[in-house]
Amino acid sequence: MNNIEIERKYLVNSDIYLQLATEHHELCQGYLCADGKRTVRVRIKDDQGFLTIKGKGNGISRFEWEHPIPADDARQLLQLCLPGQVSKTRYIVPLQDTLKVEVDVFHGDNQGLVFAEVELPSEDYPLTLPEWLGKEVTGDPRYYNSYIAAHPFNIWND
Repeated sequence: MNNIEIERKYLVNSDIYLQLATEHHELCQGYLCADGKRTVRVRIKDDQGFLTIKGKGNGISRFEWEHPIPADDARQLLQLCLPGQVSKTRYIVPLQDTLKVEVDVFHGDNQGLVFAEVELPSEDYPLTLPEWLGKEVTGDPRYYNSYIAAHPFNIWND
């Protein structure tokens, strides 16, 4: 089992992804731990719960362990999370080969924030980006969901 997530993040230049998306999901998540060295996330995706542990990593690659749990258990665990939760709609857009772009459109206190993630099979994987993806923000901690939960987009100054 490979527990390394290799991911790059980008800002989104237009809403063309809405026409290209083949599916979308509603997500709500909170953090039991977010101390900079690790995060422990509780997520409900549609009607399925997940418990995820992520390590710090190097910006592109990091340890990730995820396990499905019953949605009722996830709802109970969300009550134990640190202040601030993230609510978003995730749009899935096919890319090259078997890759896909996950576009996250945030709600609530993060309304107006939209960025995309692409999971890669290796750090040096050759990636051709669609023109609707903009500036790369991989490694910028402001775009970690754990940061967004604690520092909502509506209070950002830049």
